[in-house]
Amino acid sequence: MAKLTFQEDRCKGCGLCVLACPKKILAISRTKLNHKGHAPVECTDPAACVGCASCALMCPDCVIMVER
Repeated sequence: MAKLTFQEDRCKGCGLCVLACPKKILAISRTKLNHKGHAPVECTDPAACVGCASCALMCPDCVIMVER
Protein backbone atom coordinates (compact mmCIF):
# COMPACT_ATOMS: atom_id res chain seq x y z
CA MET A 1 0.00 0.00 0.00
CA ALA A 2 1.28 3.45 -0.90
CA LYS A 3 1.20 6.52 1.30
CA LEU A 4 0.13 9.87 -0.15
CA THR A 5 1.24 13.12 1.45
CA PHE A 6 -0.10 16.51 0.38
CA GLN A 7 1.36 19.93 1.15
CA GLU A 8 -2.10 21.40 1.55
CA ASP A 9 -0.83 24.92 2.22
CA ARG A 10 0.70 25.04 -1.30
CA CYS A 11 -2.15 23.33 -3.20
CA LYS A 12 -4.18 25.62 -5.42
CA GLY A 13 -6.95 23.10 -6.10
CA CYS A 14 -6.45 22.96 -9.86
CA GLY A 15 -7.75 19.38 -10.03
CA LEU A 16 -5.16 18.04 -12.49
CA CYS A 17 -4.19 15.28 -10.04
CA VAL A 18 -7.84 14.34 -9.62
CA LEU A 19 -8.13 13.81 -13.37
CA ALA A 20 -4.84 11.88 -13.53
CA CYS A 21 -5.69 9.34 -10.81
CA PRO A 22 -6.55 5.99 -12.44
CA LYS A 23 -8.30 4.77 -9.26
CA LYS A 24 -10.41 7.97 -8.95
CA ILE A 25 -9.62 8.33 -5.23
CA LEU A 26 -8.61 12.01 -5.21
CA ALA A 27 -11.02 14.89 -4.78
CA ILE A 28 -10.95 18.60 -4.11
CA SER A 29 -11.92 19.16 -0.49
CA ARG A 30 -15.41 20.45 0.17
CA THR A 31 -14.68 21.30 3.81
CA LYS A 32 -11.14 22.74 3.96
CA LEU A 33 -9.46 25.88 2.69
CA ASN A 34 -5.74 26.57 2.91
CA HIS A 35 -4.23 29.91 3.92
CA LYS A 36 -4.40 31.10 0.30
CA GLY A 37 -8.14 30.45 0.19
CA HIS A 38 -7.94 27.41 -2.10
CA ALA A 39 -9.62 24.06 -1.47
CA PRO A 40 -6.78 21.50 -1.41
CA VAL A 41 -6.87 17.97 -2.79
CA GLU A 42 -7.49 15.02 -0.50
CA CYS A 43 -7.49 11.24 -0.82
CA THR A 44 -10.93 9.70 -0.35
CA ASP A 45 -9.70 6.08 -0.02
CA PRO A 46 -6.01 5.76 0.97
CA ALA A 47 -6.20 1.94 1.02
CA ALA A 48 -7.07 1.90 -2.69
CA CYS A 49 -3.95 3.83 -3.75
CA VAL A 50 -1.64 1.69 -5.92
CA GLY A 51 1.29 4.13 -5.74
CA CYS A 52 1.44 4.84 -9.48
CA ALA A 53 2.38 8.51 -8.78
CA SER A 54 0.37 9.81 -11.74
CA CYS A 55 -1.03 12.47 -9.44
CA ALA A 56 2.43 13.64 -8.34
CA LEU A 57 3.70 13.76 -11.93
CA MET A 58 0.71 15.84 -13.02
CA CYS A 59 0.86 18.35 -10.15
CA PRO A 60 2.28 21.67 -11.43
CA ASP A 61 3.21 22.79 -7.89
CA CYS A 62 4.81 19.51 -6.70
CA VAL A 63 2.64 19.29 -3.60
CA ILE A 64 2.07 15.51 -3.72
CA MET A 65 4.52 12.94 -2.42
CA VAL A 66 3.98 9.21 -2.98
CA GLU A 67 5.81 6.70 -0.80
CA ARG A 68 5.72 2.99 -1.59
